[in-house]
Amino acid sequence: MTATAARYLYLTRHGQASADESTLTDDGRRQATMLGERLRGAPITAIHHGPLARAEQTARLVGEQLAGVPLLRSEPAGDYIPYIPRREELPAETADETLARLAGFPAAEREQGPGLAREALERFTGTVEGDEPRHELLVTHNFLVGWLVRAALDAPAHRWLGLNHTNAGLTVIRYAPGRPPALLLYNDTGHLPVELRWTGFPPELHV
Repeated sequence: MTATAARYLYLTRHGQASADESTLTDDGRRQATMLGERLRGAPITAIHHGPLARAEQTARLVGEQLAGVPLLRSEPAGDYIPYIPRREELPAETADETLARLAGFPAAEREQGPGLAREALERFTGTVEGDEPRHELLVTHNFLVGWLVRAALDAPAHRWLGLNHTNAGLTVIRYAPGRPPALLLYNDTGHLPVELRWTGFPPELHV
């Protein structure tokens, strides 16, 4: 029987992006660098990141603080709709608004998203072979963070909706043999000064 060990999945949303999302802002670069500084003491062996520029740039800036850790580009780490809920899964009073909002996303993000979301679960979650725990960082986007947290908590598929993650916040999920996944941290911004927290959240959620 093959031995299995725990996986520690560190999740972050990319740093704050420009209005056209083509690059990081100055604040976004500061956020990414500070996240890397926080993670210097963690035994991270790989940094996975999505293919879009804002995720790649964040991963590179984090990686500059983690000597020798490889950057691994991954399509399942990208920006897409992981699951489109059925109307009956949503509160009746907001179902039309929610479905209309999701329908406004590019067709490729909606059509390819569920398959990529399944691949992300297969690639980035669960225990690992061997005797040594594995620590990996995934630099991704708000929707995938919500999807993986939802899955760790065994919540219904549509509950990725409503989970918001700040830019460069830190979430950690542990997958240990014989135990359910454990959400160790969620959206922690202790490494960021006050003025860099809550970016990426709608204004009504700023505190």
